Amino acid sequence: MISRVDWVIFNRRLQPKSPDAHGSERLRPSLTNSDIMFVKIHAPWDTLCKYAEQMNIRMPFRKKCYFTDWKKKTMGSRFQLRFRQLKSWLPRNPMKLDKEALPDLEETDCYTAPFSRARMHHFTINNRETFFSNSTRSRIVHHVLQRTKYEDGKSKMGINRLLGNSTYEAAFPPHEGSYKSRHPIKTHGAQNHRHLLYERWARWGIWYKYQPLDLIRRYFGEKIGLYFAWLGWYTGMLIPAALVGLFVFLYGLFTMDSSQVSKEICEANTTIMCPMCEGNCSSWTLSDSCVYAKVTHLFDNGGTVFFAIFMAIWATVFLEFWKRRRAELTYDWDLIDWEEEEEELRPQFEAKYSRKERVNPISGKPEPFQPFTDKLSRLMVSVSGIFFMISLVLTAVFAVVVFRLIAMEKFASFQWEFVKKNWQFATSGTGVCINFMIIMSLNVVYEKVAYLLTNLEHPRTESEWENSFALKMFLFQFVNLNSSTFYIAFFLGRFAGRPGDYNKLFNRWRMEECHPSGCLIDLCLQMGVIMVLKQIWNNFMELRKPKMLLQNWWSRRKMKRAGEQNNSKEQLPQWDRDWNLQPMNAHGLVDEYLEMVLQFGFTTIFVAAFPLAPLLALLNNIIEIRLDAYKFVSQWRRPMPARATDIGIWHGVLEGIGVVAVITNAFVIAITSDYIPRFVYAFKYGPCVDKGYRHEKLFHHLVFGIKTFIAHMIPDMPKDLCDRMRREKYLMQEMVYEAELEHLQKERKKNGKRYHHEWP
Repeated sequence: MISRVDWVIFNRRLQPKSPDAHGSERLRPSLTNSDIMFVKIHAPWDTLCKYAEQMNIRMPFRKKCYFTDWKKKTMGSRFQLRFRQLKSWLPRNPMKLDKEALPDLEETDCYTAPFSRARMHHFTINNRETFFSNSTRSRIVHHVLQRTKYEDGKSKMGINRLLGNSTYEAAFPPHEGSYKSRHPIKTHGAQNHRHLLYERWARWGIWYKYQPLDLIRRYFGEKIGLYFAWLGWYTGMLIPAALVGLFVFLYGLFTMDSSQVSKEICEANTTIMCPMCEGNCSSWTLSDSCVYAKVTHLFDNGGTVFFAIFMAIWATVFLEFWKRRRAELTYDWDLIDWEEEEEELRPQFEAKYSRKERVNPISGKPEPFQPFTDKLSRLMVSVSGIFFMISLVLTAVFAVVVFRLIAMEKFASFQWEFVKKNWQFATSGTGVCINFMIIMSLNVVYEKVAYLLTNLEHPRTESEWENSFALKMFLFQFVNLNSSTFYIAFFLGRFAGRPGDYNKLFNRWRMEECHPSGCLIDLCLQMGVIMVLKQIWNNFMELRKPKMLLQNWWSRRKMKRAGEQNNSKEQLPQWDRDWNLQPMNAHGLVDEYLEMVLQFGFTTIFVAAFPLAPLLALLNNIIEIRLDAYKFVSQWRRPMPARATDIGIWHGVLEGIGVVAVITNAFVIAITSDYIPRFVYAFKYGPCVDKGYRHEKLFHHLVFGIKTFIAHMIPDMPKDLCDRMRREKYLMQEMVYEAELEHLQKERKKNGKRYHHEWP
């Protein structure tokens, strides 16, 4: 009889070929679908101990003696007492979770050491059933399933290959139980960790609370825990950026009417301007652009340069302090000394190159080998595909430019006076909407192309496949999302010509000009519309996909029918309920990281033109955290808990975006923004035609110097953490010595032998 199910495999065959998990197995049909047969897998205590030792899993050893415990003597107790009194007088932080609401996680309060059966007496084993957490048990079972043969042959090994050849349809660790309860959690407590995560993390009512990262890590594993830790850190760092951006916007709002340039434009009733198009277009007065001049001042004012410098420094501070935060998490989660295991080969790689083998330099075993010439040729084809897709993006941008030229001519000669008067706004607005539809359409194509190109390369392991796919998706979507923005920022209005000698595209359409109030209003509109629409669309499609809605509705209907047949809905076993949930995204966390990294780029690269971008990102991320939490806890099957020490390839991508942000914001201020020439004009420092006001080089060098200085000044690991790690290593050696001595003394006393107070 299986007392605890650690893993579930299901298929549609009555006699599946299942690898032996060194534990008991039991077949059981589904209550909601008679064609489905479940294989329940349980790992007994001896198996867990054996593989925990092989996998070098760290387990609780002794109660922690914190670094500050012995440091109090040198710092003095008076100061700390006064500090605690002052802290008690301050109002309670509403964002913190109640300690009573979360369980006492054993491993967070103890020193840990690699598990060893020979020294099992060293470890704190209060209960064998709970000593290994559910995520640890799942990792161990998955480790066994990956390395167990199911038939004779070199490649006949592992659950992934059985899933790949459709012997099984899916395999996953089951959830701990229901995420909802009939009784309030405050009075009856949590039923399980899943229920606790839902109540203290995934509910919308606690959107302002900190995330219970230790509990997330315990339930879903370190890799998912690090994603939510990074997302929470990024969201928290957006708060000062959003406040400063809002202040810059409000400054422009309050000084809009008092701006000297806006006043002169609004009062220029007699200044006649040339027609904006050929044919049925009349001349107009400069005062007609009064409203646009004031709106431009909202985003192009004295705070623009300051905010661009602030955001460039903010991006550096965000990344540097994330390194420190990551170091603290890896210490708390016992990942400092963890080395990633040698990954299994992908079944597709093994099937393709099974005829060619070489000895693995790490494991010393023969394995399939991809020749360099084959790898290079496939890589060249993949790179060619990437350049082809990028050229497709540029073609789409050119098509939007042509559309804007045609729309400009039509709107400028429109019979409706309102449209004719605001033809530039109509042109920009329709152009942005068309561009957004093209962006979202091409994103669907990009995902399929990136998937095909990555599979064409035949990556060796799953992590190589994920990194290659992530890089392609980022390149595709980054170019797709920002190419039109780069055009508006740096090329719009630069090739219009002059009255009497206008440049025309295909000798037919006159090139588009910037509005007399400046080009920045077009860039601001482009960023605002795309950012808002994309975030709304992503959040809607992330959870409310028609396919997911239909599948969830059908699953609930089947479960209801099965519950009625069994007289009680509660009789449905957990694996049956999990089978009716949706599997996690096939790309893992790539889509989740990609969405946030693209947002980071949009928030920093052209932030000088749109200071409200950090505020919009902050509001979106508050929703994103709870939306992702809700999906992981209630809508998806439980993913396989995996370990990781950082966010992988995305950290390098973020650093690259930070460098691009400095360059682009410098050019936005120098080329797109009209603040500097207006400043010169307002204070009569020189004529506007003087090019001496172009200070992009000064901005570039200044900000890069500050970024480099900050990066060197902020260490990647806090000094206090370094001291704690060194002291912990020292204390661990002492405790191992004392524990071993105490154990041997007890053994000698038990056997009636004499013992000495020394190491035997």
